[in-house]
Parts: sequence; structure tokens; C-alpha cells
Amino acid sequence: MEVLEVNNLKKIYTTRFGGNKVEALHDINFSVEQGEYVAIMGESGSGKTTLLNILAAVDRPTSGDIFLNGKNTTAIKDDMLAKFRREHLGFVFQDFNLLDTFSIEDNIYLPLVLAGKEYKDMKQELDVIAGKLGISHILHKYPYEVSGGQKQRTAVARAIITKPDILLADEPTGALDSKSTGDLLDVFDKLNSDGQTILMVTHSVRAASNAGRVLFIKDGEIFHQVYRGAMTKDEMYKKISDTLTVLLAGGDLHE
Repeated sequence: MEVLEVNNLKKIYTTRFGGNKVEALHDINFSVEQGEYVAIMGESGSGKTTLLNILAAVDRPTSGDIFLNGKNTTAIKDDMLAKFRREHLGFVFQDFNLLDTFSIEDNIYLPLVLAGKEYKDMKQELDVIAGKLGISHILHKYPYEVSGGQKQRTAVARAIITKPDILLADEPTGALDSKSTGDLLDVFDKLNSDGQTILMVTHSVRAASNAGRVLFIKDGEIFHQVYRGAMTKDEMYKKISDTLTVLLAGGDLHE
């Protein structure tokens, strides 16, 4: 079953005085199945961050449609977008986006508090997720008291506590050391094996090689895609690296 469907997506930015137009995305089409783990890659300026912002309903497309479980997100009114994001989307960012004046526990609770959930229900959800992510022992600490890896696992807990239809991750390993990166990727693998749909934008070949499919964007278009299939992570790593080499060299790829 398709969770996400993107049809003929286009995004054009106009300069301040309307003199120039820049087409950031051109005729983007793809879909994501329930339980898929998809990575999006491309060099800086390729359009992948623009695409993620539009999928996250933070930016609006110039034209095209996005369907999340059959609902056209481009038709949602501005005053309903925050509620929609809170109820259907989970977000993990490179810089964690945690509130330093809130404890780890309260940072995770935040989306549920905004949704008006009862404390007893929130506590039950938190206990399960914190245990799964290995952060039960730091819940009463503050973000400035824990490591980068623990901050990112806190951010993941906050993102999934609302049981989102899809987890959107923007360079989630970008601020982490090698060990913390490995720990986070293990967390993503476990979440995905439990059925969580994940869409991740990344520059990291290591991170992308954990995904089941990688979409490559070049000049605002889908350039190529690689399916993991029966490949090991090492084989997927090499396939992604080879594809990026061709992409950066301006060559062509065929399925």
C-alpha cells in the first residue's frame, strides 16, 4: 500500500524583484510504500532539501500533488498545516532541534502535549519508546548534559511518539561521530523492521546503504534509483558510491 505519492511536482523560486526564476524541482514523480525505508541523495543544490521541505508541508510546490495515505497535502489550508504535521509526520533534523530549557522527557512529550494528550497516556508511550531507544536513564537530564548521539535518539523518540505515517529525516547523522552514527542507523533499522516508514535525505553513503531504496536527484529531477534487494550493506554501499561517481561526472545510468 502506498503511504506517499508524489505526482508531477515542480517548484519555482522567483527572485525578490521578480527578475529571475529558478526551477528547484522539475516534474518529480515517485511513491513510497508502507514500511519502506527510502534515502534521497544528490549534491548540494540538487533540490533534495527543497523536496523534503515540501513533503514536510513546510514549503508549498508551484504545481503538482502530494498524497499522504490518500490525502492531498497540497490542498490543506495554511491554518491546518501545523495540526496535520503534528498528527501525521515525524521529523528528525541534523541539529536535533531540542529545547535546552526542557528535560529530555519533556522534549519527547512536547508533540503529545500540543495534541492535548493525558499525562498517563503519554507516560505509557514514553516508557516503551525510551526503552527501545536506550534513553530511559537520561529522561530527567537536559539536552546540554547528554551526548550528540543521545540528543539524536531523543529527537527520534519525539518524532515517533505520535506514531507518524512517515518519518522524515534530514541529514540525521550529519552532526554525529562514527559510533553515534552507527547507533542511530541501528535504531532506524529497528524502527523500520517494526513497520515504520522512513524517508531520509542524506549525503552519507553509509547512512543511505541502510535503506531499501535510494533515489538520486540531479538538477531538480530524479536521476536514478537503486533498490537494495538481496544486496548486503557492503554491496549497497559500493553500488551507491558508483552511482554517485557517475552522477557527479555528468554521465548517464540505465536500470
